[in-house]
Amino acid sequence: MSNSMGAKRKLSGSPKINKVSFLARVKASLSQHVHQLSSSFFELWKTPFATLMTILVLGIALSLPTVFHVVYKNVERVSGQWDSASEVSLFLKKDISEERVQVLINKLGLYKDIETVTYISRHQALEEFKEMSGFSKALNYLDENPLPAVLVVVPVKGAMNTAGSKLLVAKLEREQDIDLVRVDIDWIEKLQAIFYLVVDVVIGIATLLLLSVLLIVSNTIRLNILNQRAEIEVLKLVGATNSFIQLPYLYIGAWYGFLGGVIAWLFSFVLVIWLESGVMNLTGLYQANFELISLSFDGTIILLVTSALLGLIASFISVKQYLVTIEPK
Repeated sequence: MSNSMGAKRKLSGSPKINKVSFLARVKASLSQHVHQLSSSFFELWKTPFATLMTILVLGIALSLPTVFHVVYKNVERVSGQWDSASEVSLFLKKDISEERVQVLINKLGLYKDIETVTYISRHQALEEFKEMSGFSKALNYLDENPLPAVLVVVPVKGAMNTAGSKLLVAKLEREQDIDLVRVDIDWIEKLQAIFYLVVDVVIGIATLLLLSVLLIVSNTIRLNILNQRAEIEVLKLVGATNSFIQLPYLYIGAWYGFLGGVIAWLFSFVLVIWLESGVMNLTGLYQANFELISLSFDGTIILLVTSALLGLIASFISVKQYLVTIEPK
């Protein structure tokens, strides 16, 4: 009995095992990842020339899709302005009376898709033509005014697109006193078709360039693994797991992608600054106000995150393919 009591005293007196809390494990894991993230960054610059060349190549490959995106956004803004049929010209029949013109104006004012109607008489049209053409003296010898009266119709904002303009033109062409309805829509549709074709080509090129980024990072990580084969074998001999060994390489790939994204952003920013003065001079000739826009803040974040993810994916593929084949002899 004394032996059992002594055993109980030993058990009760033995130290209790303290379990590590979940929060402490998370903190330790985060600390490890932060350490690996920072150490992998400094690992890149042990070979600065090779690292810089790789980052520049990645930056150039990523800058082309980035520049295409910036150009697309700017062209989209311009095409959005062209897509608006701001005015529709209605050429009236020559024998129409002023009373009929006023009736037609009142009728068009009831259209839900028409904002304003402006009347230009035959005399006003001739005077404007004389002033714009420079043939005022020759036109004075005409026996009669050859120009018809015109109604300039401004559609509401919802009807200024291509589909709305076509619908409005179809309704206006049914009016008896209108001889011709003129709105420049065909060239807008042709321009849009060309624009969409260029977008498809750009998407294809951008996809190929992003695949090239994956290949570049994957090959770079493969070379790093092969160069450090002896170190990896030693780590496996002392019991290091594959997940522990592969973590620095994953971060190195992410750093490659991230820094390549930074270079791509710099290239696109410099391009916008370089082209800005030329675009302003060109738009000034057409008395238009248009400013180039660079990559937005959201676009910059997406670029950096996407490039880092591409580097991470490429390094993951390379690590899974080559790290498992290295075993200590």
